[in-house]
Amino acid sequence: MENRKLQDKFLRREIGNTCVCFNLRRAARLVTQKFDKALRPSGLKANQFSILMASYDQKGTLLTRMAKALGMERTTLTRNLAHLEKLEMVTIRPGQDRRERIITITEKGADSLEKALPLWQKAQRDIVNIMGREKRREMLSGLCEVGRRL
Repeated sequence: MENRKLQDKFLRREIGNTCVCFNLRRAARLVTQKFDKALRPSGLKANQFSILMASYDQKGTLLTRMAKALGMERTTLTRNLAHLEKLEMVTIRPGQDRRERIITITEKGADSLEKALPLWQKAQRDIVNIMGREKRREMLSGLCEVGRRL
């Protein structure tokens, strides 16, 4: 039993120090909290901001395409879109194939983005100032590469 506790403690420390998934998800949660707090005056959360941005300046985008672009499961995106639709920030209509859903941002959604944009820009600057421009560039490059390969 004593040996197992030592091994468990070692594994927890090792995973905390080296696991890509653990550290990426931890950082993502902390950054999301920062953006959620910054965006609070706009009434949007970071996830909603991202979804509205993905539909902005489009005449409509397929839910499947949006889910892929955002790296989200369709079911998760559908739940988030249902909430935005209730808030009248997006419309969801059937596509040519009845199984398809076309997402379009509304005027209210676009107005919310306009209000949120300066708040997002400040949060973005804060994060870049913490990590530095070069590390941000390297991180984004690495994340894009992982996204392409996965």
